[in-house]
Amino acid sequence: MSSMDVPADLPRQTARTKAVGRPANPTLSWLTLALMTTASVASLRAAPTMAVYGLACVFLYLIPAIVFLLPTALVSAELASGWPGGVYRWVSEGLSKPLGFLAVWCQFAMTIFYYPSLLAFVASTIAYVIDPALASNGLYTAIVIMVLYWTGVWVSSRGTKALAGLSSWGLVIGTLVPGTILVVLGMVFLGQGNPSAAPMTTSNLLPQWAGLASLVLIVNNFLSYSGMEMNAVHVSSLKDPPREYPKSMFLAMGLVLLIFILPALAISWVVPSGQLSLTAGVMQAFDAFFSYFHIGWLTPIAAVMLVSAALGGMLTWLAGPSKGLLEISRQEGYLPPFLQQLNKNGIQQNILVTQGIVTTVIALMYAFLPNVSSVYWIFSTITTQVYLIVYLLMFVAAMRLRKNQPDHPRGYRAPLLGVLCTVGLLASLAALAIGFVPPSQFGGGSVGAYVLIVGGGLVILGLLIPWAFLKFRKPSWKTAENAENATADGGAA
Repeated sequence: MSSMDVPADLPRQTARTKAVGRPANPTLSWLTLALMTTASVASLRAAPTMAVYGLACVFLYLIPAIVFLLPTALVSAELASGWPGGVYRWVSEGLSKPLGFLAVWCQFAMTIFYYPSLLAFVASTIAYVIDPALASNGLYTAIVIMVLYWTGVWVSSRGTKALAGLSSWGLVIGTLVPGTILVVLGMVFLGQGNPSAAPMTTSNLLPQWAGLASLVLIVNNFLSYSGMEMNAVHVSSLKDPPREYPKSMFLAMGLVLLIFILPALAISWVVPSGQLSLTAGVMQAFDAFFSYFHIGWLTPIAAVMLVSAALGGMLTWLAGPSKGLLEISRQEGYLPPFLQQLNKNGIQQNILVTQGIVTTVIALMYAFLPNVSSVYWIFSTITTQVYLIVYLLMFVAAMRLRKNQPDHPRGYRAPLLGVLCTVGLLASLAALAIGFVPPSQFGGGSVGAYVLIVGGGLVILGLLIPWAFLKFRKPSWKTAENAENATADGGAA
């Protein structure tokens, strides 16, 4: 049985022993943890979103880093060092098991919209190799999303172990190398006296106020920073967690900010904001720079690097959140047995296929809605909204656990936990509210339709579906318990 569900006193004492702090032989340096965290968070995919703001993207990245990224990193470190098992264990211990299920469900459910938006980015990148005009073609985008997702399901269902290293290679091949190339070419471009497409004066450090819609893009940065809590589980592997973990997180924050900010600036130097595609912006910048320096033959190579990183990330994530949901559901009976079934390779294929049907329906929306960038933005916003529920529950659970279990062993105690949780809560609530305001890049679309789609996606995906599973679940859905009983009966016979 997983350490996430240990109601008896003895198993809980064992879990506490594991959480006391330092292992006998520390297995991780703070520098290694910083790089692991950077790899799980940083990406070039969001760069076009902020490049629209030019120099102001620095401000728009720093604010969520201070009010969201830092509280998330430090609070999750305390939770992970005291209650191994992830967000389900944290929220279950601090609040309740049903809310723990809601948290782990939202962690899984956000991928339903994450994959279409990620694969839309892949589709637009591939288009720059085939025909740049395809980047804004909804039918082409829908076909690519469906083909790549179902291929990913097929690969994942085979239990391929070679996928384990794709995440780390993706950081180097698809993020660090192309990001560095983009920034270096941009600096050379400006150094040769070429004007920047976006003004780079001190008066442009802050975004121009053009109504609330002009600041809505900051919401996307909250999801850009999500994932900091994933590596908090390694806090007890450090030699001196109270001293080394903050150092690790501050270094990771610096690296993540550099990876996010500098490529976004480079894009803004060469692609005017009015011509920038939210899905194809990175390739637009590469194409412009390569054409200027007469090395256009590098465009397909850059596209392959970006695509390989995105696909590697998709395959790495594809089975992860769904596996966590499966294990909890088998123990507590949260999902019907059909969704708990495994294939011959031990993979939760029915969950992946069901998710794939929904992904296919979402992909078809790209074919029938006229503006690919608008669809991409809507799905990115829904993804953020659903994931923010996880953080709201996490911050509340952390405050409750500090109050109700102050003597529970923790390998790391976050300084000013109440302040961190309050700031994180307010930031998450503000992001939820702002997410319902259409961005200026949404164009002339109906505000009511935008609110209805985003709100409907949040309520149905993030609240109604998990409520229905909890409402109608049956004792027989605890398949892990049934399997244990069957094994025991067989042994007795």
